Amino acid sequence: MPGSHGYSTLIHLRTHYPDIPVVVISAHEDINTISRAVHYGSSGFIPKSASMESLTEALSAVLYGDIWLPAGTELVPVSDNPTDKMASRLSDLTPQQYRVLQMFAEGLLNKQIAYDFGVSEATIKAHATAIFRKLGVRNRTQAVIALQQLEMEKVDLS
Repeated sequence: MPGSHGYSTLIHLRTHYPDIPVVVISAHEDINTISRAVHYGSSGFIPKSASMESLTEALSAVLYGDIWLPAGTELVPVSDNPTDKMASRLSDLTPQQYRVLQMFAEGLLNKQIAYDFGVSEATIKAHATAIFRKLGVRNRTQAVIALQQLEMEKVDLS
């Protein structure tokens, strides 16, 4: 998804829209990637190499409330590490704060973000302060690095 940041987007979606099933589609098919996706609330994991039949089966299963994983997948425990702690902090952001953080990651200035949102620059600065406090960081750079800790390359969230 354009603008998505891997696990961080998954965490945000699950936190703010818990009733909507989210499926991860990825070229990364290793067991750690799959296990982490499920740990962060994915309702399924579909490898990009999956056949159309598997894709149809997976989406049907998820829409009926099941969790779908590739055949033979045995999840491994996900350790409690600094990345997981940051994931928990990220889930505390409001949808607006998360959008601001994503725009920080895109390199936009406060003035540009304010214009896009139709608010004052002071409002964006207030969002930034709240983001820094919730993530336990001191500035934009640290906030973006925290977001990038949760990235997973070439992830599509559907």
